[in-house]
Amino acid sequence: MAEYLPRIVDSELDLLLEAFGATLIVGPKWCGKTTTGEQKAKSILRMQDPDRRDGYLATAGTKPSLLLKGEKPRLIDEWQVAPVLWDAVRTAVDQRQEEGLFILTGSTSVDNSKIMHSGTGRISRMKMYPLSLFESQESNGEVSLKALFSDPNLDIDGITTNLSIEELIFATCRGGWPAALRRKSNAAKLMIAKDYLSNICESDISTVDGVQRNPAWTEMILRSYARNVSTLAKRTNIYKDVAANADSMTSATMEAYLNALEKLFVIEDIEAWCPAIHSASTIRSGKKRGFIDPSIPVAAMGLTPDYLETDLKTFGFLFECLCIRDLKVYSQTFGGRLSYYHDRYGLEADAVLHLSDGRFALIEFKLGSREIEEGAKHLKQIAALIRKYNEKETQFPLREPDLLMVITGGEMAYTREDGVKVIPIGTLRD
Repeated sequence: MAEYLPRIVDSELDLLLEAFGATLIVGPKWCGKTTTGEQKAKSILRMQDPDRRDGYLATAGTKPSLLLKGEKPRLIDEWQVAPVLWDAVRTAVDQRQEEGLFILTGSTSVDNSKIMHSGTGRISRMKMYPLSLFESQESNGEVSLKALFSDPNLDIDGITTNLSIEELIFATCRGGWPAALRRKSNAAKLMIAKDYLSNICESDISTVDGVQRNPAWTEMILRSYARNVSTLAKRTNIYKDVAANADSMTSATMEAYLNALEKLFVIEDIEAWCPAIHSASTIRSGKKRGFIDPSIPVAAMGLTPDYLETDLKTFGFLFECLCIRDLKVYSQTFGGRLSYYHDRYGLEADAVLHLSDGRFALIEFKLGSREIEEGAKHLKQIAALIRKYNEKETQFPLREPDLLMVITGGEMAYTREDGVKVIPIGTLRD
C-alpha cells in the first residue's frame, strides 16, 4: 500500500467527527477523498465494489439500515450510488445520538431531488481539493499563511525555495492528483490528468445526473473554458467560441453542460468582491473562470511542460489557477473564502482572501520578479481607496486589508519597504 500523504483537512475531519454524527467529504474524483476517509474509518462500505454492488443496491432498496452496520466511524464510499443511504444515515444519527458515526464520500454534489432531508445538524460537509504543493512536498512550507495573518510584522526575509520554474511548470501540468505522484516516470505522471479529462468527457458528464451528453461537445467546452482560465471572459463569449464548431448547440445546452461540470467539481469560478470604494457601475462583477486544478486546463488545451517553458504568458494564467487552488487548501481550516477585485480603471487584485473572522488579504500573482512592482502598486492603491472611503463613511467603515502580498514563482521571500509581502509559492503552507 502506498504511503499516505498527510492532508491539511485531516485536522478538520477530526473536528467534524467530534462535533457531528456524520461527515460528507466532497470534491473531484481522484483527489484522495476515500483515502483520507480510510485513515479515520474503522469499517468501510464500498458501494462501487463490482463484486458486491448489485447486492448492496438490493439491500439499499429493501432495508438500507443493514448497510450501516459496522464499527464507527463507518466509511460509506460513493454513497450517491444509492441515494437512499443519505436519509438512512440521517435517521441513524437521530436514533443513536452519537458523534463520529459515519464518513460519506462522493465525487458529485448532493442531488437534493433524491433525498428527503438536508441533513442539517446531522451531516456536516467538508470539501477536498487535489494536493497543494505543500502536501505534495514540493513547497517547503517555511512561510505559514496563518502566521502571516496573525503577525503583520512576521520576518520572512531571506526564506527561499528550491522549486525552479521548470519544476513549477511540471507540477502545474501534472496536477495535485495523488495517483500521479505514485508514478515513476514523468511521462506516466502527466498521463493522469489526461485520463481524468477523458473520463469526464466520455462518461462522468453523463452519469452525474443521468442525462446523456456529447463527449465531443464536453471536450470543446472545456477547451474554450481552459483558454479563458483566470480571465473575466463572459459565458456568452465562451458559447460563441464553442458554437462555431458545434452548430446545433444552444446557449441553454452549454449552460447545462457547465452546471454538470460544476457538480463534478471540475470547474470552479471565482466571485467578484464589490466593496463600496467605487460606484457599483465601475466594479466588474462577473465571475473569473477557474478550475479545481490547473492540470485540467493544461490537458484540455493539449499543452506540455516543454511548450509552457517557451510560453510563459500562457503559463502565467495557469500559475494563477495553481495559486488559487493552494490558497483554498491552505485557508480552509480557518474559514478562507476567495474572490477577486477588478474595476474599469484597470485597478485589480487577482485574489481577495477573506477569513471567517473578518480579516482579509489583497493578493496579486506575478510569475516573474519584473512584474512584482506593478502588483504591489495595485495592492497599495486599493488599500488607499479603502482608507479614503473610510474618511467619509464613518458610520459603516470598511475594514482595511490585514495583509498585502504578491505570490510569485520566484525563489526568495521578503517584505518590501511599503509593507507588501513577496512570497514564492514554493515556500507557502497553511
